[in-house]
Amino acid sequence: MNTRNAYALRAKSQQARHHGHAPYGLGTASAALQVRPEHHAQRPAGTVDAPPRHHLADRRMNARLAHCEDSVKGRFDAIAPTLKALSAQQHLEDFPTQAQRMARERLGYELPQGILEDAWVSGLDLKALYAHCVFAALKAATAQFAEDIRNQLETVQDTRNFFLDCGYHAVDISPCADGRLKGLSRYILRLPLTSLTRRKAYAGALFDVETDVRHWVSTELRRFREGVPTTADAGTRYLKIAVYHTSSSSPCCEGCAAHGSNETRAIEAALERLNQFRQAIENSFCCGASTDILLIGVDTDTDAIKVHIPDSKGDLSPYRFVDNAALYGETARLSGDAARAAVYEAIRAASRKDGWGAGQGEPHDGMRRLIANLLVNNFSQIEYVNDLYDGRYPDIGHAERYISVGDGFEEVQMRNVAYYAHLHTLEEGVADMDVGIKIFTGLNVKHGLPIPVAIHYRYDARVPGARERVAEKARRVGSAIRARYPDLAEQGLLACWLSVQDLPTGSPIEELQGDEK
Repeated sequence: MNTRNAYALRAKSQQARHHGHAPYGLGTASAALQVRPEHHAQRPAGTVDAPPRHHLADRRMNARLAHCEDSVKGRFDAIAPTLKALSAQQHLEDFPTQAQRMARERLGYELPQGILEDAWVSGLDLKALYAHCVFAALKAATAQFAEDIRNQLETVQDTRNFFLDCGYHAVDISPCADGRLKGLSRYILRLPLTSLTRRKAYAGALFDVETDVRHWVSTELRRFREGVPTTADAGTRYLKIAVYHTSSSSPCCEGCAAHGSNETRAIEAALERLNQFRQAIENSFCCGASTDILLIGVDTDTDAIKVHIPDSKGDLSPYRFVDNAALYGETARLSGDAARAAVYEAIRAASRKDGWGAGQGEPHDGMRRLIANLLVNNFSQIEYVNDLYDGRYPDIGHAERYISVGDGFEEVQMRNVAYYAHLHTLEEGVADMDVGIKIFTGLNVKHGLPIPVAIHYRYDARVPGARERVAEKARRVGSAIRARYPDLAEQGLLACWLSVQDLPTGSPIEELQGDEK
């Protein structure tokens, strides 16, 4: 990460505090698009073609997110240099003592004492230490994100109210499992976790239609029985979003692996699942009008989004969209009010598209306001990447730190931290798992490092015996993964760490002792 620019962002944030800009850019619809009175900042003298500063970009939040990225990824990035230094000292007489001192200073935690004391026999077990450090960094990152969530309760409530104001009582997001989309909510879209949002990643954004229909049923049943978050007759809708991705730098190689880096196939496949979901509800419950669908594309090199605009009937087209990278450039030098108006005009212009992208009118008002807010929120992320990475990430490909299996750590949302394999049994998720193993064979195994696999499931403490059943499932999945990749396991190149967690977001992570191998 460009740390110099990160510190510059934090310094700028101090100047913006008195403006009171809402974190994540989502309060009411008007607050999310409020004008920032800051003057356009200038890059250092001699910089050629410096990108403009956007009046609607939230620099205070950018600075906060830069600090978060520094600290979280810094924990992972410190592992290899520290272990290299330990390897060079492993034959010193007081090695265990010196190693623990170094670990506390550089990593912030101690290492397994037994591994250090046995180093004189057959050498330091660097594979085991590496796995231990990755999982320790993951636990620290989870705790940091959970604390941040607790500090953002007011923002979460504002976002919840915003969704309801747009007419949505539930927002279900299915991005691709690619680690470059791991920061979708927190960074790219600037949406905090709320009780209305659900996020499950699948390879190629190919979400399980039947599973999502069951979630729709449980959501509607709760509305009917409890009136939460709205009553059944309130007229609000369920929103299903699919998110695909591409790479503008290397579209044929660094796009979605599940679709052969073919953007057209990725779009068509995600759109097919969205239509199947809506049709399934209409066929089964005769109320398709209560569901909306939305398709979003992400350029993982720049984090700029492309939003496909529904027509008046809620139908989507691969050819009817707003390209936010272009919109950012067109509005960057405009005043806040003019930029806000231009965002809505871009949505209207897309709705008037003819040819293959032609639709039947504009989306309803709530959908327009939601899309406008997502586009404006993404302006901040585009500027974030401009400031910290000169407009394009240096790691345009995979650079994940671990494979996340199961329900995932929804609190940890950051680009290229984890590859996600959502599965309840290995058999149903074997394709996703094989892709993850292939990715980490290139990232880790070829360098002699193990593949860290964090197996994590959530349980409902209100249900008797739920924790025990979920813990057993985690152990069963862990055993199945080791059995599927026996060569890696036997060579110490596959390390599994098992944990469970209660349903409420931010609940403590409960490690299953004795299951890390």
